[in-house]
Amino acid sequence: MNKSVNNKEADGPLKLWSRFKTKHPTIVQFIVFFMLSNGVTVFQLLLMPLLKGLFDHTSLVDINFRVFQIGKNFNGSDYYVFDYAAGFITSGGGGGLAYFLAVQITMGIAQVINFFAQRTITFKSSGSIRKAAFWYVAAYIVISIGAAALQGLYKAPIYQLFMINWKMGSMGEMLADIFTMIINCAVSFWVFFPIFKIIFRREEAKKT
Repeated sequence: MNKSVNNKEADGPLKLWSRFKTKHPTIVQFIVFFMLSNGVTVFQLLLMPLLKGLFDHTSLVDINFRVFQIGKNFNGSDYYVFDYAAGFITSGGGGGLAYFLAVQITMGIAQVINFFAQRTITFKSSGSIRKAAFWYVAAYIVISIGAAALQGLYKAPIYQLFMINWKMGSMGEMLADIFTMIINCAVSFWVFFPIFKIIFRREEAKKT
């Protein structure tokens, strides 16, 4: 008798969660999406400084990478979507091609992990993986360009705050790297969820 009661009590939370999933599938998807995205963000925060540190020991840091000029900054200088001036950030540069590659490689690896995790765990998609991957890559490229363009508004002030105003030097550079990556991930998070809902639209199995 006691075992039966205990089993019912143990099944209670599972049954409640099952009912909640049935009534609010989108909310459940968002919760799972949020948890997985946070895990991927932590991975990026660990990988990006590592890659940046490796590339900083190469000549890539001295290669100027400033492309897609789309206007002017408030001070009259050219505004670039991807703005990574040659030279170390601590010396007044923008990290050069080394910084650009560290960011893009980190995001690329993270998004591959995110794609399969969200497809399998969050949305349980049974659609064509090739078709989903194509639209995912297309969305990723567009979002990356938009996020990079937006970065021009907050990147410089963040590095100014940590490195110069607070006089934290190389430690400030590392903290600024982390903050810019977090903002970048946050932008991607809010944009990607509705896109995933479309890309990973679940297809019901055809009845024979």
